[in-house]
Amino acid sequence: MDVEYQRLYLPPGTDRLQALAVLTLHAEFGDWELERLRLLPDGSRRVVLRRPRCRGGLPGYLPT
Repeated sequence: MDVEYQRLYLPPGTDRLQALAVLTLHAEFGDWELERLRLLPDGSRRVVLRRPRCRGGLPGYLPT
């Protein structure tokens, strides 16, 4: 299976509800699923999302 990845950076001060909203939008409209989420000591989050690569057509897109 061919998979594509997207990395997101959520800055310090982003609370859990805001992070949840961002990830929910990517999942709902871009068909992304959570591969890895890392909470860093400064409060920022590094996120890796994945989804199967689309064959043909335009891929879903959300700005990072």
